[in-house]
Amino acid sequence: MMVNCCGLLTANKAPVPLKSIEVELEVRDHVATVVSTLTYENKEDKPVEAVFVFPLPGDAAVCHFSAKIGQTQIVAEVKEKQQAREEYDDALSSGQQAFLLEESEQSPDIFTLSVGSLPPGESASIRLEYVTELAVQADDGLRFCLPAVLNPRYQPQGSGGSEGASVQVTSVPASLVPYSLSFSARVSSPRPVSKVESNCSLDPLQHLNTEQTQATVKLAAGHKFDRDVELLIYYKDAHQPTAVVEAGQTTAKTGTLMGDPVLMLSLYPEFPQSVMSSVASCGEFVLLMDRSGSMGSRMNNGRGQQTRISSARDTLLLLLKSLPMGCYFNIYSFGSSFEHIFPKSVEYSQSSMEEALKKVELMEANLGGTEILKPLKHIYSQPCIPSQPRQLFVFTDGEVFNTKEVINLVKKNSGSHRCFSFGIGEGASSALINGLAKEGGGHAQFITETDRMQPKVMQSLRFALQPAVVDITVTWDLPKGVSATALSPPITALFQGQRSLVYAQLTGQSSEAAQGCVMVKYSLAGHPSQNPLPFNLKPAEDSGLTVHRLGARTLIRSLEMEEREHRGQQDEGVKKKVVELSVQSGVSSSYTAFIVVNKGNSKPIQGPLVRRNIPTPVLLKARARPKIARFGCCRGATLGSLHRKMGKPNQMLSLLQLNSSSAVLSSALDDEDIERPIPKQPCRDSLLQVVSLQNASGSWLFNPALADVLGKTSEEVDKSKPALVTQEVWATILALIWLHAFKMDAKEEWELLAMKAVSWLRAQNAPSVAECVEAGNALLGCKVQEDVLGL
Repeated sequence: MMVNCCGLLTANKAPVPLKSIEVELEVRDHVATVVSTLTYENKEDKPVEAVFVFPLPGDAAVCHFSAKIGQTQIVAEVKEKQQAREEYDDALSSGQQAFLLEESEQSPDIFTLSVGSLPPGESASIRLEYVTELAVQADDGLRFCLPAVLNPRYQPQGSGGSEGASVQVTSVPASLVPYSLSFSARVSSPRPVSKVESNCSLDPLQHLNTEQTQATVKLAAGHKFDRDVELLIYYKDAHQPTAVVEAGQTTAKTGTLMGDPVLMLSLYPEFPQSVMSSVASCGEFVLLMDRSGSMGSRMNNGRGQQTRISSARDTLLLLLKSLPMGCYFNIYSFGSSFEHIFPKSVEYSQSSMEEALKKVELMEANLGGTEILKPLKHIYSQPCIPSQPRQLFVFTDGEVFNTKEVINLVKKNSGSHRCFSFGIGEGASSALINGLAKEGGGHAQFITETDRMQPKVMQSLRFALQPAVVDITVTWDLPKGVSATALSPPITALFQGQRSLVYAQLTGQSSEAAQGCVMVKYSLAGHPSQNPLPFNLKPAEDSGLTVHRLGARTLIRSLEMEEREHRGQQDEGVKKKVVELSVQSGVSSSYTAFIVVNKGNSKPIQGPLVRRNIPTPVLLKARARPKIARFGCCRGATLGSLHRKMGKPNQMLSLLQLNSSSAVLSSALDDEDIERPIPKQPCRDSLLQVVSLQNASGSWLFNPALADVLGKTSEEVDKSKPALVTQEVWATILALIWLHAFKMDAKEEWELLAMKAVSWLRAQNAPSVAECVEAGNALLGCKVQEDVLGL
């Protein structure tokens, strides 16, 4: 059969049935409920099927999907995915309207929404609801991200993927997206809302009460879809442990997850200052840097001076200068292939640091696609070094097809390392970045818009240099007759100031006390510690089923991970458990889908369906085009029939020619792929110049380059030196004074390397340190005290 291509010619004003997206966000403390309403209208003279592939936060639990046609509201059911697809296909074949929402089997942050048999002139409104936890950032802000940009995901050559897994995206430049987005948020917390910041223009924050515990904020009109919508929410005294007990669903059977109360614990361990002020002097630091084509894009969404790769090079400089003497390190970089600086990790020294920095300076975004799996497998195949705990730092713009496979590999090796991940730029997959850190017992950071990469990475290095928390156990003290079943996997990592969440199902009832207590025990730097958290067993009022759905989502993700570990032996039992839990809780999974069939249609819809793919905004940038999965779009074939006729959806690409809208995009991408002269980078700022001159030991040598960046001549610096000190001690004290006097706004970037310098000075037992500080202040025209320097 010949398949005719119709194309989605947005540039040529072809009709797109999606008219608008309205998003309402409700944040309660650190949990968010998001309601999206998508309005469709068919202005053509033929019935259409509209297919929209879009991102959601990777840890979201989709818990409601419904369609409103005219005045009729129909709520979706959750069914096993293949059954839902067949029902959708059968409905379209018989001329009925149907709606299908499914999650990608390869990446939990990609969803496909199919609106089938929308008659000429008719409108439909789709309501989609999900709940998600908000991650704590390094500056204590809670981060909410509404993904608007879905960059095409890189698919490694030869990777198959199971049915329905292919992430295939129809993309257009953000300026051509034909539908609008409106966004509003309501924030409430037991603690005052101090501020809300965003990478997008917001209307002013409105507090709703005198206590300032409730506030609303809106996205300013005219959002261009050229970036994800990111909110950072700040509360006063945010680091308070909390426990919320939520009542079960009255219609659900007692003893089931939805019928029993569910508890959500939010833990913030506080470690002794004496332990926190010490920094580990050992470890194997493996830095894995993305050098795919998209890393050549400019920061700040194309408006910044620096490219992502040049910002990454500066970050590697800071990291290498801040590593402790006595540790081991290596740097890998990857694209379609991967490279390493040393065949295996080497001891950190002046010579190894200099060799690595020379190679870092030459790094460009020239390695093609984004194949992260191969370098990870190679890193994990290297034997660990005794008494040197492995710390893996992964830098990527996170546009990969095989997200779940990558995360599964990290989990398998979680016992031998901690993984710290950094998502760079718009469209970075939250499922990948958060999943790497969560399964690797580390911490995730997102670097978007005007963020400098360096402070966030140095924050994670401080976490990595903290003593590892080991022997973590969670024990329950509950009244007789009540028991707790954990829904979360065991906690594998605790960091100072970082939240850990625990979900548990409470079974049984007690006539005794309404109080329970949970005890978190662990060992830190050889010292046992315990944090008790008492809680009220009486359920909180008016909390809906948010906690239940988040608990169900947590358990579903754990079971999916377990099922993937058994692939090859086909553990159908685990898959069956996931489907049962998903259907019971109404929460999406990779094995289920939401299906709505409008059986109220008295007349079958006439005529062959016209397929219309709804475009997703893409940021045009360099990337390896041939292996990127995208939807084609065709006339006279429904999603369901294509599933049946072609077997696997990624086979569509071999059968369908690129339509003309894809050609518009492809030509733009081709332009980006052409090798161009590398734009001249701005001169390295003075901080990085000073950092680049530091030795691995922490000291600075006296040389004209240091004098120049300090704004002095070599003669002026030499003349001011006290008589009894060496040139190296003098240069090191001058550099420290300069950092404290002129670069305090970037202290988190240089704090670790300054600590290293202070340790080196102490080891010298240098005379006349006070005299040096006084002379240095006089030379540089500042007043930094000796105790401020740590001397």
